Amino acid sequence: MAATTGPASRRVSVFPSPQELGPALAQLVLERAAAAGGGGGGRRFSLGLSGGSLVEILARDLPPAVAAAAVSPAGWLLAFCDERLVPPEHPDSTAGAYKAQLLPRLPVPGPRVLTAPPGLPPAAAAAEYAAQLRQVFPGEDIPVFDLLVLGVGPDGHTGSLFPGHPLLQEKEKIVAAITDSPKPPPERITLTLPVLNAARMVVFVATGESKAAVLKRILEGDEENPLPAARVQPRSGQLRWFLDESAAKELTIPVEKHSVL
Repeated sequence: MAATTGPASRRVSVFPSPQELGPALAQLVLERAAAAGGGGGGRRFSLGLSGGSLVEILARDLPPAVAAAAVSPAGWLLAFCDERLVPPEHPDSTAGAYKAQLLPRLPVPGPRVLTAPPGLPPAAAAAEYAAQLRQVFPGEDIPVFDLLVLGVGPDGHTGSLFPGHPLLQEKEKIVAAITDSPKPPPERITLTLPVLNAARMVVFVATGESKAAVLKRILEGDEENPLPAARVQPRSGQLRWFLDESAAKELTIPVEKHSVL
């Protein structure tokens, strides 16, 4: 059964380890692609990805799932929930990591990929990325993604939205620049909370014992000044959490437990 506390549409799924979580995440991506039309009949599947450990999980488990389902990603639109403003070949580049590890393993033709133009200062990079989004989401004041895959840091940050940062109050911009990230590198761009909360589905992925304490705060707390990840509450969409047992070890709320198949 789904977890029943918190937002009505929230579901918290717990897997034995990242090795079991990954295939389930890949299947969720394919399910959302199918629900969106998967690019067939002129319809498009819009997917926003975060970086970090998610790159390895998706690069390992999404391509075989796509192959097994005989799905073409040609009708997918792939964007990134945030980006560190470093050269594409830099190890901190989210787009660079996905282009090196995931995209070469997907069938050709692959998805359309939106990336922040390299070499621009933060404000200009944010404006250019926002312009790209507005071009591919015409007529939408706030882009509505079919699926956003987010991570969460031990401090509760998600994307490049950090605790106590003024960007948490941003209401107008769809992409914002940050020049003082408490986590290096300091210069980044990020989707803002209005975009995250407009998505048809958001799934958070968190693994490892280092996330256990903050997940308890996010999922069970009732804080006057919520952490950034706790502020992600899709207005009309669904909210999912995919955790491994180490990350979920301190939770007392009902969760969906998944066994090794």
